Amino acid sequence: MRHSLEVYRESALIFTSDRDWLYPLFDFEKFLSSHAPDRSKLLVKDKIVGRAAGLLLVRLHIRHIYAETLSEHGKSVLEHFKIDYDYGKLVPEIGCKTERLLENEWDAENAYQIILARIRDKG
Repeated sequence: MRHSLEVYRESALIFTSDRDWLYPLFDFEKFLSSHAPDRSKLLVKDKIVGRAAGLLLVRLHIRHIYAETLSEHGKSVLEHFKIDYDYGKLVPEIGCKTERLLENEWDAENAYQIILARIRDKG
């Protein structure tokens, strides 16, 4: 992967972001609001997918995900929501405060609100 986040429709690259943390997923959400691709045909490739990213992708109705690095917590979310996924490396955790903050969260919309509050708190 050349970018933090890459989104493909079939083999065509339709979106990229090189920001850090969860910001590429928020950029992708903005992209989706002005474009209407069939989300069932999209493949999202992300450098790191932990619990927070997994829940955000569920919220965006993404069905196919590739993670260069996937945490066990992210894996449990993807399996719980029956998301088709693959990964390069599986790790116990990614050591992210947000992953710990959401460790018992299963509601994607609630997770989204918690993450937004964390962004507001960061300023």
